[in-house]
Amino acid sequence: MNQRETGSKYEAIAADYLLQNGYGIRERNFHSRYGEIDIIAGKEDLLVACEVKYRSGGRCGDALEAVDLRKQKKICQTMLYYFARHGISEDTPCRFDVIAISGEGPVRHIKNAFEFRG
Repeated sequence: MNQRETGSKYEAIAADYLLQNGYGIRERNFHSRYGEIDIIAGKEDLLVACEVKYRSGGRCGDALEAVDLRKQKKICQTMLYYFARHGISEDTPCRFDVIAISGEGPVRHIKNAFEFRG
């Protein structure tokens, strides 16, 4: 499997996990000139930008370590674009989560993994 196929596989696992936990999937692989958000989900009145990270083993570090400050800023800018493009009020609650999958281990859902960074 190439990287794109691997990414798609684990993003599908993350989306299934979210659905099983009461979230609705609004978008997958939402792109803007700033970057991409793997999954935009919703639960009640909350929007959730989810970054999905997979690591086959520990050689490259934990999956969570890959969501550095630079990546966080790109996700935040892309979410602002999503709000504008869909006419969503800036008052709408939004959270930034990371879904980490390491090897064949369980899905780890880190809610509010980072704060908005403009």
